[in-house]
Amino acid sequence: MDDWLKDSVEVEASWVTVDLAIFTIRDDRLMVLLIERGVEPFLGRPALPGGYVQKNETLRDGALRELWEEAGIDGGRLHLEQLGAYGDPQRDPRGRVVTIAYLALGPDLPAPVGGTDARRAYWASVSQLMAEAKGLAFDHLAILSDALEEVRRKIEYTAAATAFCGESFTLSELRTVYEVIWGEGLDPSNFRRKVLNTVGFVESTGERWHPPTGRPAGLYRRGSAWLLSPPLLRGTGNGA
Repeated sequence: MDDWLKDSVEVEASWVTVDLAIFTIRDDRLMVLLIERGVEPFLGRPALPGGYVQKNETLRDGALRELWEEAGIDGGRLHLEQLGAYGDPQRDPRGRVVTIAYLALGPDLPAPVGGTDARRAYWASVSQLMAEAKGLAFDHLAILSDALEEVRRKIEYTAAATAFCGESFTLSELRTVYEVIWGEGLDPSNFRRKVLNTVGFVESTGERWHPPTGRPAGLYRRGSAWLLSPPLLRGTGNGA
């Protein structure tokens, strides 16, 4: 067989899928969206939402479609970006399947609704999944691990933490995002100083939130800056 024909056969024998690691914070816990597979392979096993990319759609469009079909969530409201490509020859028992993984972040997302080849969709605790270190279909645990580290790194150097907040938020709510994702407590005063001294990170709405008990708190929105200078580095214990 001619070399060019061999290459053509190999291309035809490969498929492209998209998988999504979608994070939100619920009840002060970092959660990831999972589906229960309703078809083989890995029937009944938990997995990240995803599926095959159709011939006439972009990778991003395929990711958004799969998210809507399998979980009933509109990805248009999420911070969505590519995480990386995963192409281990043994990752899918159906054949050579290369997947493009996406990372998505959103504020307290609604309860998902399973559809198409997903029996159900649900939010699962990231810390519990990582502690068990097993159970997810395909290589989705590796994708989840990479996505988690990317989120932890990203909120150090960018304003990505605000993607977990609503349109307006208190600095206490923003600090909780960092504490949940990093798994460490932060000194409130130092965190506040650091955030307010980072030009363009947040801006005041001019309004205040009045809790049932306690003192009112100022409300903020995401500012104009994406890259944080200086960054908010983890592991310092005080957000500095």
